[in-house]
Amino acid sequence: MNVKQVIVIRKDLDMGKGKLAAMAAHAAVGATLLADQEVVTKWSKEGGMKVVLRVNDLKEFDAVYKKVKAAKFPHFLVRDAGKTQLKKGTITSLGIGPVDAKKIDKITGKLKLM
Repeated sequence: MNVKQVIVIRKDLDMGKGKLAAMAAHAAVGATLLADQEVVTKWSKEGGMKVVLRVNDLKEFDAVYKKVKAAKFPHFLVRDAGKTQLKKGTITSLGIGPVDAKKIDKITGKLKLM
């Protein structure tokens, strides 16, 4: 089983590079902390594969989020604290997994790279 983590970022927010990196990091760490630790160990030994993908807007984001929840993948939804570029509570990103790559690809496989 190949294992990977997927980070989904909203493109419509036009975040700066630093902000985007911070949101991706929040999503990655949050999802990792919620994942099965045996899977995390395997994933780490395989190199910790991460893929950062984009959605065009909140509507597309919500569609992915609902599928991830229904699949019961470990995930972490990031809402901005509102201290810099975005309003407090703005949904920015979603960390998924690490989980079986084939399973997550069924949900995120058609999304484009960030």
